[in-house]
Amino acid sequence: MPLPKPPFPEVPRGRGTGWNPENRFERLHVECDASEGEARPTVFYRDASRSILAENESPDVGFRFSLNPYRGCEHGCVYCYARPSHEYLSFSAGLDFETRILIKPEAPELLRAALTSPHWEPQVIALSGNTDCYQPIERQLRLTRRCLEVLREFLNPVSVVTKSALVTRDADVLADLARAGATHVHISLTTLDADLAARLEPRAARPARRLEAVGALARAGIPVGVFVAPVIPGLTDWEIPSILRAAADAGARAASWMLLRLPPPVDALFEEWLARCYPESRQRILGRIRQCRGGRLNDSRFGRRMRGEGAYAEHIENLFAAVAKRLSLPRELPPLTAAHFRRPEDDPTGKRD
Repeated sequence: MPLPKPPFPEVPRGRGTGWNPENRFERLHVECDASEGEARPTVFYRDASRSILAENESPDVGFRFSLNPYRGCEHGCVYCYARPSHEYLSFSAGLDFETRILIKPEAPELLRAALTSPHWEPQVIALSGNTDCYQPIERQLRLTRRCLEVLREFLNPVSVVTKSALVTRDADVLADLARAGATHVHISLTTLDADLAARLEPRAARPARRLEAVGALARAGIPVGVFVAPVIPGLTDWEIPSILRAAADAGARAASWMLLRLPPPVDALFEEWLARCYPESRQRILGRIRQCRGGRLNDSRFGRRMRGEGAYAEHIENLFAAVAKRLSLPRELPPLTAAHFRRPEDDPTGKRD
């Protein structure tokens, strides 16, 4: 996909991009004029999905089912691998992804129905597998909290991943689940540089707030780890030792990493972002990414897409492994258990905790 020519689209305040690349699956494309793009508000749509658990068959992730109360993400992370999923909704993976958000108001009720079904085999549910379950609108809608309350009712294990410090609001529910060995939380941390984070992840919590969230969760007795993700070769990889040290000091009990993934059209969005924000370093960073991806910007093969390959990818892995070992940070938190799973009708008193 060809990049827009300078001057690049003006990025509205608090957004990751000002560009809406063409939807690869649509014949028509709408171009917003500059005045519309500059003041473009977030618009929320009702998602009428009648099921809530998405099944995953990828061998690269450690869960079979995931739950996403929202589609699209207002955090606006320019590198987000989930951006292409918005194209299936007839939106763009660019500015639309962070300004056209679908919400699932029936998510808690749909989850309860799924767990009540005799066909449900108790197992870990990932929250979220695609877009962040604690993006800004969650503060008002509380869909994620209500889903966690359902999971607590059934004691079904749940693994939470987020970039938001809002997760600490739900420490009470998470602590109840943790006492049954049924939850842990991972905080994604890309950089410790607040200015870089503001450009990369404009509406996500700043790095210091995420570290504060790690500490708050740990003090509440909730197993918490850090994902150093994504690692961006040539831009953030040098921060790995300091990120891991900060995570350990904050109370993280585990740490892992994932290499930057740039599926189309995220590759074009990221290139445009580099050209706009880091023009002098653009070619060096893209070159390092290609060194980890067999000469390309993306490699979707299972077993390769999360870690990359080649000498530079091995350098990142070796650096991470050495520092994590020194800090006594294993790759994984203790496994979750579904041993305490229960359905409300299993309680002869008819009471719910």
